[in-house]
Amino acid sequence: MIAPQQAKEDWRTRLVNLQRAPKRALLMANDFALLLFALWAGFSLRLNEFYVPSDWEFAGLLLAAPVIGVATFNYLGLYRLVTRFIGHRGATRILLAVALAVMIWALVVLLSGVRGVLPRGSIILYGMFSFGFVWASRQVTGWVLRDMIPSLPMNCDPDRANALIYGAGAAGVQLAQALRTSGVYNLIGFVDEDKSLWGQNVAGLKVYRPLKVSKLVARDGVKEVLLAVPDASRRRRRTIIRRLERFAVKVKTLPAIADIATGRVSVSDLRPVDVEDLLGRDPVPPDVRLLARDIEDRAVMVTGSGGSIGSELSRQICALRPKRLVLFELSEIALYEIEAELAGIASDDTEIVSVLGSVLDGDLMRQTLTRYGVQTIYHAAAYKHVPIVELNPMTGLRNNTFGTAALAYAARDVGVERFVLISTDKAVRPTNVMGASKRVAEMILQALANQPNGGTVFTMVRFGNVLDSSGSVVRRFRKQIVAGGPVTVTHREIIRYFMSIPEAAQLVIQAGAMAEGGDVFVLDMGKSVKIDDLARSMVRLMGLEVQDEQHPDGDIAIEYTGLRRGEKLYEELLIGDQTTGTAHPRIMRNQEPSLPQLELDRELKALSSAMESSDLATVHEVLRRVVEGYVPESKYLEGADLPESTWPVSSTTLH
Repeated sequence: MIAPQQAKEDWRTRLVNLQRAPKRALLMANDFALLLFALWAGFSLRLNEFYVPSDWEFAGLLLAAPVIGVATFNYLGLYRLVTRFIGHRGATRILLAVALAVMIWALVVLLSGVRGVLPRGSIILYGMFSFGFVWASRQVTGWVLRDMIPSLPMNCDPDRANALIYGAGAAGVQLAQALRTSGVYNLIGFVDEDKSLWGQNVAGLKVYRPLKVSKLVARDGVKEVLLAVPDASRRRRRTIIRRLERFAVKVKTLPAIADIATGRVSVSDLRPVDVEDLLGRDPVPPDVRLLARDIEDRAVMVTGSGGSIGSELSRQICALRPKRLVLFELSEIALYEIEAELAGIASDDTEIVSVLGSVLDGDLMRQTLTRYGVQTIYHAAAYKHVPIVELNPMTGLRNNTFGTAALAYAARDVGVERFVLISTDKAVRPTNVMGASKRVAEMILQALANQPNGGTVFTMVRFGNVLDSSGSVVRRFRKQIVAGGPVTVTHREIIRYFMSIPEAAQLVIQAGAMAEGGDVFVLDMGKSVKIDDLARSMVRLMGLEVQDEQHPDGDIAIEYTGLRRGEKLYEELLIGDQTTGTAHPRIMRNQEPSLPQLELDRELKALSSAMESSDLATVHEVLRRVVEGYVPESKYLEGADLPESTWPVSSTTLH
């Protein structure tokens, strides 16, 4: 036996799911009756009596009024509007249709020559009543279908996901209109933080307060929440996303308002919430003078220009209108892709040059720097994946350390003005070969910077992980979630610091412009992120549930695989405590110890000799002597606490 409430909802569901022709017939019959009643009410009110036509001929003319009205409504497309979402444009169209129908009927009566009582005031009253009755009927019908059964979404298509739009502003309204056209979602309503909108109808959809989301998810089966707050700061977006994490919904978002160049929102603008939305922070406006100082109208070279950081550096440098941009890359396909991309955005005044080769080739380095008159170098070419370099230590050292040396000596010899090394937090008290190789590269630049009468300014910029770079944990998690899991995390307590690639590249350029020689610049990485929490957030934001003890029937399991060789629980950014601020709030300068040139040359020779003979024990021994705190297979693998003074600092700790 069907319950009364269920029967009522089934009746309404069948009503909404009627085909277009029966719906149109119902509306026409409704309008015919309302127009006829409006005409009778107009005559009765004007004549102050219960009006009855004087003869059948005049009654026929009166019956012609609703016929003309329905025909006019159909001609003007009134029956093609969706009744539940008719909005203010529908009111305007109804008003125009009624006015035209009344004028046509009055003209028909005038030309008919039929004699009878037709006060002019009754025609005006007929038009007013007609508009009021038709508009009211649409509103009542929309209210019944939209609000009395909120679980009945737009078009009631069971194959479409029920969705909420978070943000009832201009972007949200445009998104709703685009979604209605595309038919991608069943829209349940808006969610907005503006109290004045709560309970109101915007573009035909009810606006709910954020606290109602849990109820809507449970009652209406909401599967996705679409963020339409493109003008919000990253901090506010992050707060909203964190709030939505508690629910088993997939979250998608519109890009920032600056990225919506057309001024209109389309369905294609929607994208899944990315980690940058979750971890990103509000950008600090760059110092335009610092950005342009070593780039504008100059010859610039980027090594590793096809990599994550190198390619973003190349994009930003290209936008600063250098005279020449030399793209140096070992991978042919990566070089081809970045060259093709920059060719489409470079100004006519910028020459793009592609050079395929290795930084270990000293002769090629000198020829390239001389031939193209390079004045500024951003050295981003490096092997950075810790476990892979740990398994291939000789290759990692050869590229990261000796490749940097070959390029640095070539830059000094040909008189390059500025050399900026892209370094890493893993170079600080490293427990792996990759970090040690980068620290030795830093020391090579420090030694060159300390030489008297040096014409080249050598500097380095050190920062942590960048979001969604090649080989990053973010990409791995995303692939694992799409594949159905499990998501692999090395340790429950491991933490990392993250920064977006565009922000890192922008800060690198500004830091390099402030260099005086031998500086170690450290970028403020913001708050630390627990990798386990990151994995769980990514699972939830894709509309899935983590499978654990509390949710044994969850969608995605998380497995803890243990720390890998050379991996720390915590990363550091500083050696020592000689840290000062700079003109930029997110860039710090640190003076760190270095070796004299002769001593460093001696150790590099010993390291090279050990590498040639594949003597790994001697390689580690040399690295222990040269690199501060280098301990392979470190005690940090067991999660020992680091001294608080060695943890990464932020700009807020500087005074």
